[in-house]
Amino acid sequence: MYAIVDVETTGGKYNEEGITEIAIYKFDGHEIVDRFASLVNPEKEIQPFVVKLTGINNAMLKRAPKFFEVAKRIIEITEGTTLVAHNAEFDHRMLRLEFERLGYTYIKPTLCTVELAQSLLPEQESFNLGKLTKALGIPITDRHRATGDALATVKLFQLLLQKNINKNIISKSLKHHKPLKIQPNLKELLDDLPNSTGVFYIYNKDNEIIYICKSKNIKRRVTQLFTGSNNKSKTIQRTVTHVTFEKTGSQLISILKEYIEVRKHKPPLNGKPKKSNFSHGLYALQHKNGKTSTSLHVKPVKSDPDYLITFSSHKSGLTFLEKQLEELDINDSTKATEILIEKVQNLYMIKNNSKVIVDRGREASERSVILIENGKVLGYAYVNLRIQMTDVKMLKSLLTPLDSTAQITHIISSYLIHKRVHQVIDL
Repeated sequence: MYAIVDVETTGGKYNEEGITEIAIYKFDGHEIVDRFASLVNPEKEIQPFVVKLTGINNAMLKRAPKFFEVAKRIIEITEGTTLVAHNAEFDHRMLRLEFERLGYTYIKPTLCTVELAQSLLPEQESFNLGKLTKALGIPITDRHRATGDALATVKLFQLLLQKNINKNIISKSLKHHKPLKIQPNLKELLDDLPNSTGVFYIYNKDNEIIYICKSKNIKRRVTQLFTGSNNKSKTIQRTVTHVTFEKTGSQLISILKEYIEVRKHKPPLNGKPKKSNFSHGLYALQHKNGKTSTSLHVKPVKSDPDYLITFSSHKSGLTFLEKQLEELDINDSTKATEILIEKVQNLYMIKNNSKVIVDRGREASERSVILIENGKVLGYAYVNLRIQMTDVKMLKSLLTPLDSTAQITHIISSYLIHKRVHQVIDL
């Protein structure tokens, strides 16, 4: 019995991706006997190039089930099967990764239709799924979507089975995978780590910090490093002696802490800290043509420090501007500009503003707060839900200070643009 699978993912760093869509067709060698398909909320952003490729965007996945909600069905439909996919190593790795994040070992024997086609159809010019199926007259709909690609793979696999007259190529191509092993000493280090958002620090035998990283799930991320095969992971596996962590609750605070701590400690495995990653700003420019009007433009911040908010590139600034104007859907450009400027000033702009950014705390009984006064980021604190969030005097007494640099304000503005927080309060 075979489980023919295709997954679409967020893209991103190796072993940090998430599944956004999955389709599985259970195939007995003659016909499909069961099927399952679903969008999946990966709980992380999809890379822009992947959105263009698949058409799957973040908005589509907000109400989709998370992986743990479809995991049982995946186990059921693939039980006792060989996993078949076009580039099976990728699809199998992604399933193993998602199950590993749930603390479950998922391993299947695999067959790759790319490798089978190369052996059984050596005359073909390309083994890309789209080009190969077209050359073989196999219809394919919804290219780069899980259901379309998986169904095309079913038909391709059926043809390959027919071509395998001697029955030896299929058996030779079957791959068996071993469980990912964690060394006993590393497993002990994992036992004390939380499944919480925060920042962790990896030390060597000389008690030197060799790596600092933020994560939505500290234990999951360290597990990835302890089982990874890239150079950084292997170095960590050889040299780590202990791991410490600090829970932040808030993703934004974890990003700020990672930025500050990496520059403070300069861990060798983090590499050289990148230079300032904001280069362009959004500007409200006034024009006088009979009457005064205002327009919004994106341009380099070096030429003019009087920006509203900043971006990492000219393109990201234009994308933000176009998306915001599209969402407003107002034909009157003057009115649209006025509304957007007000929105930027109220929600995203740090400069010259006084705000309290309220978000998740480390525990259910608290909230995290970031206090901004006259455009200066004073620091962050954790407060009980009963405390009045606008009590600035009280908040100041609880603050952990932050250096209010242009980079810090850029990080906060950028986060507010792309992510949701519990509340932004104007003071």
